[in-house]
Amino acid sequence: MKLIIFGATGLVGKQLVQQALFNRHHVKAFGRNVFTTDYLPTGSGGETENLELVQGALFDEGEVYKAIKGCDAVISAIGGSMDGTDKTRTLGMKNIIKQMQKAGVKRIIGIGGLGVLNADENSLLVDKDDYPPEYKAVGFEHKKAFELLNESGLDWTFVCPPNIINEGPTGSYSTNANYPPELNNYKINAGDLAMFILNELQKNEYVKQRIGISN
Repeated sequence: MKLIIFGATGLVGKQLVQQALFNRHHVKAFGRNVFTTDYLPTGSGGETENLELVQGALFDEGEVYKAIKGCDAVISAIGGSMDGTDKTRTLGMKNIIKQMQKAGVKRIIGIGGLGVLNADENSLLVDKDDYPPEYKAVGFEHKKAFELLNESGLDWTFVCPPNIINEGPTGSYSTNANYPPELNNYKINAGDLAMFILNELQKNEYVKQRIGISN
């Protein structure tokens, strides 16, 4: 599968690139600093031929379109600040969606946050009064990104993790569609988050759903 990964230099993005290469996907790694990021372990050999580094700006329509064109699927691991002043998550997602529609690419998996999951049948966690105030601003940015996906007509999945830990994959995690997992420890290894996303690209079990996940 030919994949484009936005946010490829971040905590989860780097795991996504490494695991996708290990699984023999062809990977385009898109970001501002991709040429200074060490993706390939020593002795990786032929994996390098499946990695294409794309240095570009997320808000540039032409660069994003060119990166997406010809790919089978898009993964968005874009991030930003936690205080709500950085609109990368929403404006970046808006541009990615627009260029996917233009390029005729339908499948996307994005990363949001725990607050976009359901608290009950009528409301999201981020909309509740008891949602932690320090996560409200970024939670509303994730909510806007989710709304953009939901209105896009694309085949999307929006993974909504709790605190992401800088650790590799264990293969042991719990998931739940649209709600937090029943066994929720409020943390997930970056490696396990990447593992789930790549597995979902193969299985397509959660198209047009939000996913709660936890170690």
